[in-house]
Order: sequence, then C-alpha cells, then structure tokens
Amino acid sequence: MTFNDIFKTSFLENMASVSLMDMAIALVLSFLVGMFIFLVYQRTFRGVMYSSSFGVTLVALTMITTLVILAVTSNVVLSLGMVGALSIVRFRTAIKEPLDIAFLFWSIAVGIVLAAGLIPLAVVGSLLVGIMLLVMVNKKPHLNPYIVVIRCVDAASEQAACDLLGEQCQKVVVKSKTARAGSVELNVEVRLRTDDTSFVNDLAALPGVADAALVSYNGDYLG
Repeated sequence: MTFNDIFKTSFLENMASVSLMDMAIALVLSFLVGMFIFLVYQRTFRGVMYSSSFGVTLVALTMITTLVILAVTSNVVLSLGMVGALSIVRFRTAIKEPLDIAFLFWSIAVGIVLAAGLIPLAVVGSLLVGIMLLVMVNKKPHLNPYIVVIRCVDAASEQAACDLLGEQCQKVVVKSKTARAGSVELNVEVRLRTDDTSFVNDLAALPGVADAALVSYNGDYLG
C-alpha cells in the first residue's frame, strides 16, 4: 500500500458528512444569535457616528463563521486548504471603537460554538454577554466624565468658578490651564452628582466668567 492509498483511506473515504437538517439548524440559530448581537450593538453604541453596515457585518460574520466551521469539521482535507486560504486574508479596516473588537470576537465565537453543536453554550453565553454589555455600557450618564471649558478674565473669577464646580460636582480635576493677558482658560474634568447640568448656567453668570461650556468626554475625543 502506497502513501497515496493510506492518505485516501484515512481522509477521503472516511469523511464525516453534515446533514441538511444540522446545517439548517446551525445557520438559522447563527442568524438569530447574530441578530441578538446586532441589537445589543445598537443599544450599547456610544461612538460619534453609528454605522449600520457594521451591525449587518456582525450578523453576516456569525453565519459565515458557522458555515466555515461546518465545512472544516466535515472534511479534514478541506480544513487544510481552508487554513491556507485564510492565511492570505488581510483586514485593512481600522477599528475606531475598542468595544467593536469585543462584538467582532463575540460573533466569531458564537459561529464556532454553534457549528460545533454546542447550542446551549452559544445561546446562554450570548445572553450573559449581552446582559453584561447592556448593564455596563448603559450606566447612568452622570457617572461618565465630562469636560468643563471655562474662560475667565482674572484669578478671582477663576477661583470662584473652581469653588462652584467643587460644590456642584462629585469630582473635579483640572486638566489644563491657559493664561493670556486678561484671559484665563480652564479645561476641567468633572463627574456629576446628578443629571442636572444647570450649574453651567451659574458658571456663566459669575462675575468675570466670559463663557462656560460642558462637553462629554471619553478619553479620546470631545463631543
């Protein structure tokens, strides 16, 4: 018996086949779980511009991963070729939001688990991950950091503005200060006690305060 005969006997003649029912169940479940991931992504998005195409990509990625893993598990030879084919794929799209990476890995993991036949793990795990994301991301807005930009005319008005922020906010940290002739500009990170932002009006009404602005802050950009 030659090496070709051994290879053919071991791999080609003993391939495990996937039934149409198993394929249909796996693909339907991957679509449903992918839609759940899509809905969680919609509810937890906190970026600047929402991309509906990325949400559709999550659903498609779940189904495509399931399809690929089903093919790999049914044919050892095909799995070897799949490894070589996927090794030449290069993704050039930049991920702007760190949380998007979690959604991408979530979709891929669900597709792999469903194709492996571990349906309870995929469903229960997705529910737990989705609940965790909804709770952690959708926390109360006043707990998020904000930046207060204040422009004063002198040191006395600067001190009065800082005193008011200390009374109204839970946490006050000066991030930057720019002093010019007849003008002082402060960038202050604050955490609010409540959702009430009327203290910004009080800041602007202080003597010597030219203007005051409150913007949300996520560590990377203002907006």
